[in-house]
Amino acid sequence: MHTKSTNPEDYEKSRHSIVAMPKEYPSGFHVRSHVHQRSQLIHATAGVMEVMTADGLWLLPPQRGVWMPGGIAHEMRAKSDVSLRTLYIAGDACPGSFPEQPRAVRVSTLLRELILRVARMPLERERTEHEQRVLDLLLYEITWEADGVLHLPMPKDKRLAGICRALIDNPGDGRNLEEWAALAGASSRTLARLFKREFGSNFLLWRKQVRALSAIPRLAASEPVGIVAADLGYETPGAFTAMFRRMMGENPSRYFDADIPPQLGDPHLILSDLA
Repeated sequence: MHTKSTNPEDYEKSRHSIVAMPKEYPSGFHVRSHVHQRSQLIHATAGVMEVMTADGLWLLPPQRGVWMPGGIAHEMRAKSDVSLRTLYIAGDACPGSFPEQPRAVRVSTLLRELILRVARMPLERERTEHEQRVLDLLLYEITWEADGVLHLPMPKDKRLAGICRALIDNPGDGRNLEEWAALAGASSRTLARLFKREFGSNFLLWRKQVRALSAIPRLAASEPVGIVAADLGYETPGAFTAMFRRMMGENPSRYFDADIPPQLGDPHLILSDLA
């Protein structure tokens, strides 16, 4: 049985303008920082993938993808067992309206099926008329999504970056800004100003974004809400559920029920929830 290549270089060099690579990753697998010449649409058809650039982190459940323009360094980490389907799109095939920076993509049921269809196309043989129509339709079906909570911005300030990295590694850490200030070598007032300047919001909101993000792969793996809530520092499942619903637009127990989750909450409007 012929197995399609999982070597990205084969897709970069393809004579076709749009190709798709299927690849499986075990939970925890880390793809180190790298750059592609072609632009990519990165989509996990199953599992949850984390994609990070110097400017931020995107978490990709099956209902979302991320547009990664060519030339931008990024790394990826599988937050569970992942089935990845990555489109490689040559520059001359990208519509001029497509963004030049990474952008979240809403993956509709139709877009998902189109991606899967392209991933099944042999890499080098001539496209049939039907396959070409699929490729033409695929670009029109891409819908840009407001980043919302599935995009976690990363700071430029080194003091803030240390705090943010520690919270990503341990989202249940309950230390307040004053306690973090003592470790960062800056006053809590200075850190509060830095959060406002870099993120347009406050420390508590950024921590809620981290906690909501970290809950998604665990919910996708059907972990009990109560256990997830306790690990993330919430005294009751109800407190965690209220936060998740405000951030994600749906209760955690129902988030993966629908093909497309409800519209995400706007984190910039949520400044005073319980931490």
